[in-house]
Amino acid sequence: MKKKIVVLTLCATLLALCLPAEAQQPKKLPRIGYLSDVDPARESARAEAIRSALRELGHIDGQNIAIEYRYAGGKLDRSPEVAAELVRLNVDVIVIAGGDTQTRAAKNATKTIPIVMMGQGADPVEAGLVDSLARPGANVTGITLLNRELGGKRLELLKEAVPKVARVAVLYDPANTNNERELKEVLPLAARALRLTLQPLEVRDAGDFERIFAAMGKQRPDGLYVTGGRQMTAIEKPTVGFALKNRFPSMYSRRESVDVGGLMYYGADLADSYRRVAYYVDRILKGTKPADLPVEQPTKFELIINLKTAKQIDVTTPPEVLARASSLIK
Repeated sequence: MKKKIVVLTLCATLLALCLPAEAQQPKKLPRIGYLSDVDPARESARAEAIRSALRELGHIDGQNIAIEYRYAGGKLDRSPEVAAELVRLNVDVIVIAGGDTQTRAAKNATKTIPIVMMGQGADPVEAGLVDSLARPGANVTGITLLNRELGGKRLELLKEAVPKVARVAVLYDPANTNNERELKEVLPLAARALRLTLQPLEVRDAGDFERIFAAMGKQRPDGLYVTGGRQMTAIEKPTVGFALKNRFPSMYSRRESVDVGGLMYYGADLADSYRRVAYYVDRILKGTKPADLPVEQPTKFELIINLKTAKQIDVTTPPEVLARASSLIK
Protein backbone atom coordinates (compact mmCIF):
# COMPACT_ATOMS: atom_id res chain seq x y z
CA MET A 1 0.00 0.00 0.00
CA LYS A 2 2.85 2.34 0.94
CA LYS A 3 4.54 1.58 -2.39
CA LYS A 4 1.33 2.54 -4.25
CA ILE A 5 1.11 5.81 -2.32
CA VAL A 6 4.75 6.61 -3.11
CA VAL A 7 4.21 5.85 -6.81
CA LEU A 8 1.06 7.99 -6.98
CA THR A 9 2.79 10.84 -5.15
CA LEU A 10 5.72 10.63 -7.55
CA CYS A 11 3.39 10.68 -10.57
CA ALA A 12 1.47 13.66 -9.18
CA THR A 13 4.74 15.51 -8.57
CA LEU A 14 5.99 14.84 -12.10
CA LEU A 15 2.63 15.94 -13.55
CA ALA A 16 2.74 19.13 -11.52
CA LEU A 17 6.23 19.85 -12.81
CA CYS A 18 5.24 19.20 -16.41
CA LEU A 19 2.13 21.39 -16.45
CA PRO A 20 3.92 24.67 -15.73
CA ALA A 21 6.51 23.78 -18.35
CA GLU A 22 3.74 23.39 -20.94
CA ALA A 23 2.04 26.57 -19.77
CA GLN A 24 5.28 28.47 -20.18
CA GLN A 25 5.68 27.50 -23.83
CA PRO A 26 5.60 30.78 -25.77
CA LYS A 27 2.39 31.25 -27.70
CA LYS A 28 2.86 32.01 -31.39
CA LEU A 29 1.86 35.62 -31.99
CA PRO A 30 -0.18 36.49 -35.09
CA ARG A 31 2.16 38.30 -37.48
CA ILE A 32 1.24 41.27 -39.65
CA GLY A 33 3.39 42.04 -42.66
CA TYR A 34 3.63 45.76 -43.40
CA LEU A 35 4.79 46.60 -46.93
CA SER A 36 5.68 50.27 -47.45
CA ASP A 37 6.48 51.93 -50.76
CA VAL A 38 8.87 54.44 -49.11
CA ASP A 39 11.66 54.34 -46.50
CA PRO A 40 11.35 53.95 -42.69
CA ALA A 41 11.74 57.68 -41.95
CA ARG A 42 8.99 58.75 -44.33
CA GLU A 43 6.76 55.87 -43.29
CA SER A 44 7.04 56.41 -39.52
CA ALA A 45 4.01 58.68 -39.03
CA ARG A 46 1.69 56.49 -41.09
CA ALA A 47 2.98 53.31 -39.45
CA GLU A 48 2.40 54.77 -35.97
CA ALA A 49 -1.15 55.76 -36.96
CA ILE A 50 -1.86 52.17 -38.01
CA ARG A 51 -0.34 50.80 -34.78
CA SER A 52 -2.50 53.20 -32.78
CA ALA A 53 -5.63 52.12 -34.64
CA LEU A 54 -4.75 48.48 -33.99
CA ARG A 55 -4.21 49.21 -30.29
CA GLU A 56 -7.73 50.61 -30.11
CA LEU A 57 -8.93 47.15 -31.17
CA GLY A 58 -6.74 45.38 -28.62
CA HIS A 59 -3.88 44.39 -30.94
CA ILE A 60 -0.60 45.56 -29.39
CA ASP A 61 2.66 45.12 -31.26
CA GLY A 62 5.10 43.03 -29.22
CA GLN A 63 2.42 41.77 -26.83
CA ASN A 64 -0.30 39.91 -28.71
CA ILE A 65 0.75 40.62 -32.32
CA ALA A 66 4.06 41.08 -34.13
CA ILE A 67 4.47 43.49 -37.04
CA GLU A 68 7.10 42.79 -39.68
CA TYR A 69 8.09 45.90 -41.67
CA ARG A 70 9.51 45.85 -45.16
CA TYR A 71 10.31 48.94 -47.27
CA ALA A 72 10.61 49.42 -51.03
CA GLY A 73 12.35 52.76 -50.48
CA GLY A 74 10.57 54.46 -53.37
CA LYS A 75 11.92 51.90 -55.87
CA LEU A 76 9.16 50.20 -57.83
CA ASP A 77 11.38 47.30 -58.85
CA ARG A 78 11.94 46.37 -55.18
CA SER A 79 8.24 45.73 -54.48
CA PRO A 80 8.25 42.06 -55.63
CA GLU A 81 11.36 41.38 -53.54
CA VAL A 82 9.99 42.82 -50.29
CA ALA A 83 6.59 41.22 -50.87
CA ALA A 84 8.30 37.84 -51.31
CA GLU A 85 10.17 38.36 -48.02
CA LEU A 86 6.89 38.77 -46.14
CA VAL A 87 5.43 35.70 -47.82
CA ARG A 88 8.49 33.64 -46.82
CA LEU A 89 7.92 34.75 -43.21
CA ASN A 90 4.44 33.23 -43.52
CA VAL A 91 2.74 36.27 -41.97
CA ASP A 92 -0.97 36.06 -41.23
CA VAL A 93 -1.94 39.20 -43.15
CA ILE A 94 -0.13 41.78 -45.31
CA VAL A 95 -0.98 45.49 -45.04
CA ILE A 96 -0.10 47.50 -48.16
CA ALA A 97 1.13 51.00 -47.29
CA GLY A 98 1.48 51.94 -50.93
CA GLY A 99 -0.37 51.82 -54.22
CA ASP A 100 -1.16 49.47 -57.08
CA THR A 101 2.44 48.35 -57.62
CA GLN A 102 2.88 47.11 -54.07
CA THR A 103 -0.56 45.48 -53.95
CA ARG A 104 0.04 43.69 -57.23
CA ALA A 105 3.47 42.52 -56.07
CA ALA A 106 1.94 41.03 -52.93
CA LYS A 107 -0.92 39.46 -54.88
CA ASN A 108 1.55 37.88 -57.31
CA ALA A 109 3.61 36.56 -54.39
CA THR A 110 0.74 34.79 -52.60
CA LYS A 111 -2.74 33.53 -53.38
CA THR A 112 -3.50 32.54 -49.78
CA ILE A 113 -2.22 35.18 -47.34
CA PRO A 114 -4.85 37.93 -46.89
CA ILE A 115 -3.85 41.35 -48.25
CA VAL A 116 -5.32 44.62 -46.95
CA MET A 117 -5.02 47.71 -49.17
CA MET A 118 -4.59 51.11 -47.52
CA GLY A 119 -6.31 52.88 -50.38
CA GLN A 120 -3.64 54.61 -52.43
CA GLY A 121 -3.48 54.27 -56.18
CA ALA A 122 -6.13 53.69 -58.81
CA ASP A 123 -9.57 52.19 -58.46
CA PRO A 124 -8.77 48.58 -57.42
CA VAL A 125 -11.35 47.18 -59.85
CA GLU A 126 -9.87 49.09 -62.80
CA ALA A 127 -6.41 48.00 -61.69
CA GLY A 128 -7.51 44.35 -61.68
CA LEU A 129 -6.74 43.87 -58.00
CA VAL A 130 -10.28 42.81 -57.03
CA ASP A 131 -13.28 41.51 -58.97
CA SER A 132 -15.61 44.18 -57.57
CA LEU A 133 -15.86 46.39 -54.49
CA ALA A 134 -18.75 44.37 -53.08
CA ARG A 135 -17.17 41.00 -53.85
CA PRO A 136 -13.36 41.23 -53.94
CA GLY A 137 -13.20 37.59 -54.95
CA ALA A 138 -9.77 36.43 -53.74
CA ASN A 139 -7.25 37.32 -51.02
CA VAL A 140 -7.23 41.13 -51.51
CA THR A 141 -9.55 43.62 -49.78
CA GLY A 142 -9.30 46.91 -47.88
CA ILE A 143 -10.15 50.50 -48.75
CA THR A 144 -9.96 52.84 -51.74
CA LEU A 145 -9.49 56.58 -51.12
CA LEU A 146 -11.06 57.86 -54.38
CA ASN A 147 -8.01 60.06 -54.88
CA ARG A 148 -8.50 60.59 -58.62
CA GLU A 149 -12.28 60.98 -58.39
CA LEU A 150 -11.93 63.87 -55.92
CA GLY A 151 -10.05 66.04 -58.43
CA GLY A 152 -13.12 68.05 -59.40
CA LYS A 153 -13.96 68.85 -55.80
CA ARG A 154 -10.38 69.99 -55.18
CA LEU A 155 -10.53 72.42 -58.09
CA GLU A 156 -13.87 73.73 -56.84
CA LEU A 157 -12.47 74.36 -53.36
CA LEU A 158 -9.37 76.08 -54.76
CA LYS A 159 -11.60 78.43 -56.76
CA GLU A 160 -13.82 79.12 -53.75
CA ALA A 161 -10.83 79.83 -51.52
CA VAL A 162 -9.13 82.06 -54.09
CA PRO A 163 -11.81 83.44 -56.46
CA LYS A 164 -9.29 85.34 -58.60
CA VAL A 165 -7.69 82.08 -59.80
CA ALA A 166 -8.38 81.63 -63.52
CA ARG A 167 -5.43 79.59 -64.88
CA VAL A 168 -4.32 76.51 -62.97
CA ALA A 169 -1.13 74.57 -63.64
CA VAL A 170 -1.62 70.84 -63.10
CA LEU A 171 1.61 69.11 -62.12
CA TYR A 172 1.58 65.42 -63.00
CA ASP A 173 3.81 62.45 -63.67
CA PRO A 174 3.36 61.31 -67.30
CA ALA A 175 4.41 57.79 -66.33
CA ASN A 176 1.53 57.53 -63.86
CA THR A 177 -1.60 56.26 -65.65
CA ASN A 178 -3.79 57.37 -62.75
CA ASN A 179 -2.49 60.95 -63.19
CA GLU A 180 -3.21 60.75 -66.91
CA ARG A 181 -6.80 59.66 -66.38
CA GLU A 182 -7.41 62.37 -63.79
CA LEU A 183 -6.02 64.95 -66.19
CA LYS A 184 -8.10 63.78 -69.16
CA GLU A 185 -11.34 62.54 -67.59
CA VAL A 186 -11.91 64.27 -64.25
CA LEU A 187 -10.35 67.73 -64.13
CA PRO A 188 -11.58 69.10 -67.50
CA LEU A 189 -15.25 68.67 -66.54
CA ALA A 190 -14.79 70.64 -63.33
CA ALA A 191 -12.62 73.26 -65.04
CA ARG A 192 -15.29 73.99 -67.64
CA ALA A 193 -17.95 74.41 -64.97
CA LEU A 194 -15.67 76.71 -62.96
CA ARG A 195 -14.40 78.58 -66.04
CA LEU A 196 -10.84 77.64 -65.28
CA THR A 197 -8.07 77.13 -67.81
CA LEU A 198 -5.86 74.12 -67.09
CA GLN A 199 -2.16 73.98 -67.96
CA PRO A 200 -0.93 70.38 -67.75
CA LEU A 201 2.77 70.30 -66.85
CA GLU A 202 4.85 67.11 -66.95
CA VAL A 203 7.18 67.04 -63.96
CA ARG A 204 9.67 64.20 -63.68
CA ASP A 205 11.96 65.71 -61.06
CA ALA A 206 12.49 68.88 -59.04
CA GLY A 207 14.84 70.28 -61.68
CA ASP A 208 11.96 70.60 -64.15
CA PHE A 209 10.25 73.45 -62.29
CA GLU A 210 12.40 76.38 -63.32
CA ARG A 211 12.69 75.19 -66.92
CA ILE A 212 8.94 74.70 -67.31
CA PHE A 213 7.88 77.99 -65.80
CA ALA A 214 10.63 79.98 -67.52
CA ALA A 215 9.31 78.70 -70.85
CA MET A 216 5.77 79.89 -70.11
CA GLY A 217 6.46 83.57 -70.55
CA LYS A 218 3.19 85.48 -70.27
CA GLN A 219 1.13 82.30 -69.92
CA ARG A 220 2.09 81.82 -66.29
CA PRO A 221 -0.65 80.30 -64.09
CA ASP A 222 -2.14 81.92 -61.01
CA GLY A 223 -2.86 78.65 -59.21
CA LEU A 224 -1.34 75.20 -58.78
CA TYR A 225 -2.92 71.74 -58.61
CA VAL A 226 -0.65 68.86 -57.65
CA THR A 227 -1.70 65.30 -58.44
CA GLY A 228 -0.76 62.27 -56.34
CA GLY A 229 1.51 59.33 -56.92
CA ARG A 230 4.99 58.12 -56.02
CA GLN A 231 6.89 60.61 -58.19
CA MET A 232 4.94 63.64 -56.99
CA THR A 233 5.45 62.51 -53.39
CA ALA A 234 9.20 62.21 -53.98
CA ILE A 235 9.41 65.89 -55.01
CA GLU A 236 6.84 67.14 -52.51
CA LYS A 237 9.06 69.59 -50.62
CA PRO A 238 10.57 71.21 -53.74
CA THR A 239 7.06 71.51 -55.19
CA VAL A 240 5.74 73.26 -52.07
CA GLY A 241 8.82 75.48 -51.98
CA PHE A 242 8.33 76.48 -55.60
CA ALA A 243 4.67 77.36 -54.98
CA LEU A 244 5.64 79.53 -52.01
CA LYS A 245 8.43 81.28 -53.90
CA ASN A 246 6.08 82.15 -56.77
CA ARG A 247 3.12 82.91 -54.46
CA PHE A 248 0.89 80.34 -56.13
CA PRO A 249 -2.28 79.29 -54.25
CA SER A 250 -1.97 75.50 -54.31
CA MET A 251 -4.17 72.44 -53.85
CA TYR A 252 -2.63 69.04 -53.05
CA SER A 253 -3.69 65.41 -53.16
CA ARG A 254 -1.66 64.51 -50.05
CA ARG A 255 -2.41 65.66 -46.52
CA GLU A 256 1.31 65.78 -45.73
CA SER A 257 1.88 68.47 -48.38
CA VAL A 258 -0.02 71.02 -46.32
CA ASP A 259 2.01 70.14 -43.23
CA VAL A 260 5.18 71.22 -45.07
CA GLY A 261 3.75 74.48 -46.43
CA GLY A 262 1.16 73.71 -49.11
CA LEU A 263 -1.96 75.89 -48.99
CA MET A 264 -4.81 73.35 -49.17
CA TYR A 265 -5.59 69.65 -49.07
CA TYR A 266 -8.90 67.91 -49.64
CA GLY A 267 -9.39 64.18 -49.48
CA ALA A 268 -10.36 61.21 -47.38
CA ASP A 269 -10.09 61.64 -43.61
CA LEU A 270 -6.86 59.71 -43.07
CA ALA A 271 -7.38 59.03 -39.35
CA ASP A 272 -10.71 57.38 -40.17
CA SER A 273 -9.10 55.48 -43.05
CA TYR A 274 -6.41 54.08 -40.76
CA ARG A 275 -9.09 52.90 -38.34
CA ARG A 276 -10.82 51.09 -41.20
CA VAL A 277 -7.55 49.39 -42.21
CA ALA A 278 -7.17 48.20 -38.60
CA TYR A 279 -10.77 46.96 -38.72
CA TYR A 280 -9.94 44.74 -41.71
CA VAL A 281 -6.86 43.34 -39.98
CA ASP A 282 -8.89 42.66 -36.84
CA ARG A 283 -11.61 40.80 -38.76
CA ILE A 284 -9.08 38.72 -40.69
CA LEU A 285 -7.14 37.76 -37.56
CA LYS A 286 -10.45 36.62 -36.09
CA GLY A 287 -11.07 34.32 -39.03
CA THR A 288 -13.01 36.29 -41.66
CA LYS A 289 -11.90 35.66 -45.24
CA PRO A 290 -10.86 38.67 -47.37
CA ALA A 291 -13.34 37.63 -50.07
CA ASP A 292 -16.14 38.15 -47.53
CA LEU A 293 -15.05 41.72 -46.68
CA PRO A 294 -16.19 44.29 -49.30
CA VAL A 295 -13.77 47.03 -50.30
CA GLU A 296 -14.85 50.29 -48.65
CA GLN A 297 -14.90 53.80 -50.05
CA PRO A 298 -14.32 56.74 -47.69
CA THR A 299 -17.32 58.24 -45.90
CA LYS A 300 -15.43 61.02 -44.12
CA PHE A 301 -13.44 63.75 -45.85
CA GLU A 302 -11.29 66.60 -44.63
CA LEU A 303 -10.34 70.05 -45.87
CA ILE A 304 -7.06 71.32 -44.41
CA ILE A 305 -5.95 74.93 -44.92
CA ASN A 306 -2.53 76.30 -43.98
CA LEU A 307 -3.19 79.86 -42.79
CA LYS A 308 0.52 80.55 -42.35
CA THR A 309 1.00 79.85 -46.04
CA ALA A 310 -2.06 81.95 -46.94
CA LYS A 311 -0.52 84.91 -45.12
CA GLN A 312 2.86 84.33 -46.73
CA ILE A 313 1.42 84.40 -50.27
CA ASP A 314 -1.04 87.19 -49.40
CA VAL A 315 -4.27 85.18 -49.79
CA THR A 316 -7.33 85.97 -47.69
CA THR A 317 -9.55 82.90 -47.47
CA PRO A 318 -13.30 83.67 -47.40
CA PRO A 319 -14.98 83.00 -44.01
CA GLU A 320 -17.42 80.49 -45.53
CA VAL A 321 -14.49 78.36 -46.75
CA LEU A 322 -12.72 78.59 -43.38
CA ALA A 323 -15.92 77.45 -41.70
CA ARG A 324 -15.93 74.29 -43.81
CA ALA A 325 -12.33 73.40 -42.98
CA SER A 326 -11.71 70.34 -40.81
CA SER A 327 -8.43 71.81 -39.61
CA LEU A 328 -6.56 75.11 -39.86
CA ILE A 329 -2.79 75.28 -39.56
CA LYS A 330 -1.92 78.54 -37.81
